Amino acid sequence: MKNKFFLIISALAILAGISCTPFLLAQESEYKLQSTDVLRITVHEQPDLETRTRITTDGFISFPLLGKINVKGSTAHEVEETIKELLEKDYLVTAQVHVFIEEYHRRQVSVIGEVNNPGKFDMPDEKDITILESIAMAGGFTKDAEINKTRIIRVKDGKKENINIAVKDITEKGEKDKDIKLEPDDIVFVPESFF
Repeated sequence: MKNKFFLIISALAILAGISCTPFLLAQESEYKLQSTDVLRITVHEQPDLETRTRITTDGFISFPLLGKINVKGSTAHEVEETIKELLEKDYLVTAQVHVFIEEYHRRQVSVIGEVNNPGKFDMPDEKDITILESIAMAGGFTKDAEINKTRIIRVKDGKKENINIAVKDITEKGEKDKDIKLEPDDIVFVPESFF
């Protein structure tokens, strides 16, 4: 009986390990490259092609033999495939390309107004944060906050937009879909209550 129990627990632990690993790898592989990210690119058995390059503000990298390559909005895996195809087209029979993200673009959001510690906060490299998480990073609302008039100020394609957030719908009614994900450079503004 003891052995059976031990086998069941062992099998569950192995299954848990197997199911967690692809999830973590999937999260890493979904990251979209951004300007100022630094990439290290290697090609198997081609030391002359090893490159460390920073993505330009308009989304390009420079690579030996190939020149400028547009990587804006691509994942590291997609860049590997692009470089592989370009090298195999004109230079190598087979190319094993590996792209490693050496430095991530510094992604920040600002939280201002009626919060306890207003300021700029770093977003995690591979995870988006929600409006409530950003307010928690800023020490929470002050006693004078008009929390239901919280808004996100976002600049998209040169145009400023205001997104109103009914925080009480999230915190009191449990409507988690209203706790939207922030984008880099968003400003979260919490106004003062006048009552």
